[in-house]
Amino acid sequence: MTYGFVKVAAAIPKTKVADCIYNTIEIEKLIREAGQKHIEIIVFPELCITSYTCGDLFTQQLLIESAEKALKKLIDKTSDEKLLCVVGAPVTNGNQIFNAAIAFQGGKILGVIPKTFLPNYKEFYEKRWFSSSMDNRQTSINFCGQEVPFGTDLLFRSGEVVIGTEICEDLWVTVPPSSLQALNGANILLNLSASNELIGKQIYREELIRQQSARCNAAYIYASAGSGESSTDLVFAGNGIIAENGTILAEGQRFISEKQLIISEIDIDRLLFDRRINSGYNSCSMYSTEKYRNIDFHLPAYELTELKRTITPHPFIPSENKLLFDRCEEIFNIQITGLAKRIIHTHAQSVVIGISGGLDSTLALLVCVKTFDRLKLNREQIVGVTMPGFGTTDRTYHNAKELMKLLGVTIREISIKEACTQHFKDINHDINIHDITYENSQARERTQILMDIANQNNGLVIGTGDLSELALGWATYNGDHMSMYGVNGSIPKTLVRYLVEWAASQEISAETKHTLLDIVNTPISPELIPGDEHGNIKQKTEDLVGPYELHDFFLYYFLRFGFRPAKIYFLARQAFKGKYDTSTIQKWLTIFFKRFFNQQFKRSCLPDGPKVGSVSLSPRGDWKMPSDANSTIWIKECEELPL
Repeated sequence: MTYGFVKVAAAIPKTKVADCIYNTIEIEKLIREAGQKHIEIIVFPELCITSYTCGDLFTQQLLIESAEKALKKLIDKTSDEKLLCVVGAPVTNGNQIFNAAIAFQGGKILGVIPKTFLPNYKEFYEKRWFSSSMDNRQTSINFCGQEVPFGTDLLFRSGEVVIGTEICEDLWVTVPPSSLQALNGANILLNLSASNELIGKQIYREELIRQQSARCNAAYIYASAGSGESSTDLVFAGNGIIAENGTILAEGQRFISEKQLIISEIDIDRLLFDRRINSGYNSCSMYSTEKYRNIDFHLPAYELTELKRTITPHPFIPSENKLLFDRCEEIFNIQITGLAKRIIHTHAQSVVIGISGGLDSTLALLVCVKTFDRLKLNREQIVGVTMPGFGTTDRTYHNAKELMKLLGVTIREISIKEACTQHFKDINHDINIHDITYENSQARERTQILMDIANQNNGLVIGTGDLSELALGWATYNGDHMSMYGVNGSIPKTLVRYLVEWAASQEISAETKHTLLDIVNTPISPELIPGDEHGNIKQKTEDLVGPYELHDFFLYYFLRFGFRPAKIYFLARQAFKGKYDTSTIQKWLTIFFKRFFNQQFKRSCLPDGPKVGSVSLSPRGDWKMPSDANSTIWIKECEELPL
């Protein structure tokens, strides 16, 4: 297992009804292929040794014996393979026949799990042939020449990987066996299925799998019978799905006659993190009175160098346009509702916001405008203040003024040059030395102006800083770091850009749309030092602290899943392959952790603001970290990363 990833597969073999020899030959082909691809766990469909649609042939002793004999030969022939294999076959125990899943590895059967819930309605007649696990009284059976554990109380454990198994209908009932398995530690759930096709059934089936993986904080590997099944009354399309905590990672093609191997990797670290922080998951364990037997096995020790699963470089941004559109609308509604509540509660008569012509202040202004519209307040009660300083460029100055004019808010312009020049004289600072004092003095002067104007107008100062800036500490303490309510504090920089673009798409006015899109295309900068000889922005944030898309990626995996630097680095190399080389990623990852730890003191006293996504840095709720925490072990791991 590399960086917590387990490589798994749902296998759909070619089969013939009641031809156990043919079926096991085809199953062996897929096991061999999986072994070559370093797959660690492979799951086959329900009753794949015989096929699911044998009907009353399941009562024939010859078929039952043929199935066991063919399976024994398969287990022996694949004993040189290291992966865990789970197949379906009829298994007899005394005078009962069970529809069972058989788990084996390296020539040894680890356990046999009988099906619990037997469908016996409409097109299904399983109780005609099989007994339910609830009718079983045995804990072990002799099968394929081995004495093996038998029952639904089996979990297969290899280190932190714990595997639970259920069969087809088990998933469709009110309390699936996999739910109880998950409460007892199973984090990879297997389903051997033979689910026929009906109009609309696939959507429902997908949602069942997605929801079960989410509800259990687990991975779910589903393999369903293919077109080799009998088509006398039903059609089976061959369905392979791999899901992880509510997300479908991989899915096969339906209605094809060829064998399939649906492959992905399960992130065990991610699942364990969610379970550890989810108090509800642990509280639910009281409902599970089942006692489970843990069967130890060893996953093969393959080194994983590249992932099959997609690692998006922008985890905060949905990849589908429709979903992105809906997400932007929802985010705006969260921001608007939060600000509206604060205005109503404080009886504020206005809001005051500094407008720089950059992305963050633009987004905050749009939120203010939409909030006032919802509350049926006059937009003129929004006081937008542009405060040109030594580094303000014509482009940002013009965009700030134009946007406020187009949105119909009150415009105030107050230059900070004279006040800052006097301040430099007062503290005996050379105005030609463009150091941290030079920069932070301007930020604090702007904040002072906004606070005082808010007092004049019985208003609230609206903060504009975003999540990425807070993570990096890219804000002046008690300068732009401070406000009376921060609407952007839970929104990463990469998402701010999309939100402003979305807002532009909603504007009827061509002038407003043009201004918003020009702001989107303006380089990100605090504009605290003078521009270049052409009057363009000289101080570009991403040249100083690194690309925001990298930092947002680091931030997401560090906070959302608690990943260590080495794993984040591994994922970033996958996500940004071809865009950033390894030394660039390592450089900015090291800087991210240095800044994140060093700048916690700024986050310890953040203003109130609405939580928008699953990643937030509010010291009151989401991130409680001491300001003097030591970063040594994180930095050390960053510096030792292989390039």
